Parts: sequence; C-alpha cells; structure tokens
Amino acid sequence: MPTLNLFTNIPVDGVVASDILKDATKAVAKIIGKPERYVMVLINGAVPMAFGGTEEAAAYGELISIGGLGPSVNGKLSAVIAEILQTKLSIDSARFYIKFYDVERSYFGFNGSTF
Repeated sequence: MPTLNLFTNIPVDGVVASDILKDATKAVAKIIGKPERYVMVLINGAVPMAFGGTEEAAAYGELISIGGLGPSVNGKLSAVIAEILQTKLSIDSARFYIKFYDVERSYFGFNGSTF
C-alpha cells in the first residue's frame, strides 16, 4: 500500500540504495502503521534536478498511502526520510520536498485488482 518514490540528483550506488530502501521501508511501515510487506520504496539517483536555482544535492519524494496519513504522521515521515537522506547521501533537509497523497482503495492497484 504505502509507496515512497524518491528522486535525487546524487548518484546512488547499490550499497547505499539498499540501505536507503531498508531504512525507509521500516520507517514508513512503523510511522504509518502498515505491514512492511506492503511498503514499496523506489530510489531514483542521478536525476537532473535544480532546487533554488542550483544543482547542489537535493531530493524530491512522493508518498502515497491508503489511509494512515495526516498532519502529525506526515511531519514525522518528512523528518525521518529527510534524516535518512542526510545520513546516506548528505542531502540537507532544507533541500528536500516531499508530497503526501492519501488515496482511496479503488485508486491503488495490487495483485491484478484494487485494494
């Protein structure tokens, strides 16, 4: 259900990507309260990106979930994901945007159907 799609202009090697995927999966599941087995995380590195008119290290993310989101949860998710990006890729949290989507079950496909 929850899907976190991250984009960054920093090249991401396999080891770092694996760490980010693992850490973000655990964080999203815990904070939203959904089982890890349903959490999907994607990391897209070396994406041409400018933030504030510069091409310094930056990131953008989108988190889609069927329920579980709201002002308090979104704030926690933003903080934890920013911390992961800072730790693993040295991306300053002031150069990271994340957009949250709370969608209805019928708008999320899985296993040849919808939730």
